[in-house]
Amino acid sequence: MALQLGDIAPDFEAQTTKGPLKFHDYIDGSWAVLFSHPKNFTPVCTTELGYTAKLKPEFDKRGVKVVGLSVDALNAHDKWAQDIKETQGYSLNFPLIADPDRKIANLYGMIHPNASDSLTVRSVFVIGPDKKIKLTLNYPASTGRNFDEILRVIDSLQLTAKHQVATPVNWHYGEDVIIVPAVTDEDAKKKYPAGWTAPRPYLRIVAQPRG
Repeated sequence: MALQLGDIAPDFEAQTTKGPLKFHDYIDGSWAVLFSHPKNFTPVCTTELGYTAKLKPEFDKRGVKVVGLSVDALNAHDKWAQDIKETQGYSLNFPLIADPDRKIANLYGMIHPNASDSLTVRSVFVIGPDKKIKLTLNYPASTGRNFDEILRVIDSLQLTAKHQVATPVNWHYGEDVIIVPAVTDEDAKKKYPAGWTAPRPYLRIVAQPRG
């Protein structure tokens, strides 16, 4: 059965470009992003890994640990990492898992047989500090992912976790948010004494909380 939102992200042990990794220990109370690549030395993957390396300070700022996965062996990752640095301008600065037996790919449902019975699709899992899955995305092998969008979603998820707000369509950090229905008006007055705008009783718009 496919992993769903709210499920505990399965634990695993793996060899990576940064050494052995036990996934739950690696998360250790942090947010995490686990994302898969069909195979080494594919052009779209090379651009994605380079861009993610560029964004690592942004992930760090949000307390997010990034982990990539490819179904090729570890000894192939080093050469690919060199290609990534030379062509994208950024060194691989986060763990890249070697999964040649497809054990982790199958555990997370990253292989979709109707697309390919041996290569992963471009899966993304955002996992919270509670080790529960907060977001899943699956792209076809031919389409590069939008990692700016993944950062945007993480901003939204972290705001919800901390402040009980939701984010409207096309929201970006710093814009107004929505008080979630689970928060009563009475409780909302305590959280937002300056008030909010409500074009409808269920649609309570407030400035984004800070901190």
